Amino acid sequence: MTHSTSSAQVSGGVRGFGPGPAGRSPVPLLALAAAVTAANVYLNQPLLDAVARSLGADAGTLGALPTVTQAGYAVGIALLVPVGDSHDRRRLILTLGWGSAAALAVCAAAPSVWWLLVAGFALGVLSPVPQLLTPLAVALADAADGPAAGRGRIVGTVQGGLLVGVLASRAYAGALADLAGWRAVYGVSCLLTLGLMAVLRRTLPRLPVPPATGSGYRATLASLPRLWWRPVVRVVTLSGALVGVAFGAFWTALTFLLAQGHGLDPARIGLFGLVAAASAAASPYAGRLAERWGRRGALAALTSLVVAGWLVLLPGTGSLWWVIAGVIVLDVGVWGGQAAMQTVLFRLDGAEHNRLNTLYFTLRFLGIATGSLCGSLAWTAGGWPAVVAAGCAAAVAGLLVGLLPVRGTER
Repeated sequence: MTHSTSSAQVSGGVRGFGPGPAGRSPVPLLALAAAVTAANVYLNQPLLDAVARSLGADAGTLGALPTVTQAGYAVGIALLVPVGDSHDRRRLILTLGWGSAAALAVCAAAPSVWWLLVAGFALGVLSPVPQLLTPLAVALADAADGPAAGRGRIVGTVQGGLLVGVLASRAYAGALADLAGWRAVYGVSCLLTLGLMAVLRRTLPRLPVPPATGSGYRATLASLPRLWWRPVVRVVTLSGALVGVAFGAFWTALTFLLAQGHGLDPARIGLFGLVAAASAAASPYAGRLAERWGRRGALAALTSLVVAGWLVLLPGTGSLWWVIAGVIVLDVGVWGGQAAMQTVLFRLDGAEHNRLNTLYFTLRFLGIATGSLCGSLAWTAGGWPAVVAAGCAAAVAGLLVGLLPVRGTER
């Protein structure tokens, strides 16, 4: 088979996207897949009290469940997402999907809290599918329509799906647990993941294996420091980490503010996750902004929104409407900036997209974890004004780093 024939078959498979009508875009399905697989990581948070009562564990022990799941997620991003640059991406996504469904089944049947913690860690390790789906969506679009064909819109749409999954998982898990118990949440999520993988197996077209940088997995991982040392990659990832600090501080301290400052119960506090859904609608536009305004223009606009959101939140215990407005502004800036900066990274060599995603999200999660700690310490030390000061400082630092000039071209 000639190269031109192979390319034509790939292009036709992308446009038709499986057996459906020709011309159907893969992006909505990939966004849905990002939503389902991202939700699996966060659905344990509303279940902790019910699990503790069911398994006879203390709240302190169960509090480790979200931590180990997030830790596993970070490990999966660091060790598995780079594989997409040297192996069959379709097979990797399906393998992780089947594995995460198995981990969900073990969580549903866990006889003790220790089983649940081990299975929760495994679930996190096997869940970085959204970080593989975004580079895949770009690769499919490039194969069908040529490089740079609407990358900003594609990245923003898949990113929006991930965000919807993160936000909706808490409401979905809490409501289903009230109706059928916490085990049903894991069981239903397992079935949803299995169904999703069956659909992806039938519809995802096969793409050529990306050219590996080196001879295998170890060489792929060893190339990460070299990729990070590129000026534009350093600037984007460090800026994203600093904005992650501001984001982590906000969502950790917001619970204290709403409970102690506004007297809201946990159920109403959980609804604030849905308030941030406005940022999901803004993500596709943020990706386009990066294409039109470039890295520095898009980052200046969106990170400035993060700073503005913190300033809106400054009154704290004043009107709850100010808090709602601040949540929306800050989240649009955070998630929009993430979509825009991924668009910038995906202008670089397509054979490196999974590793670039690895670098971005590894530093992003480290920033969020650091911000969570900073938010708690700031609240203890000086209350909400101290939290706002810490969040604003991190966001401004992210803005300044992001606006640094870089040598040579960014393409």
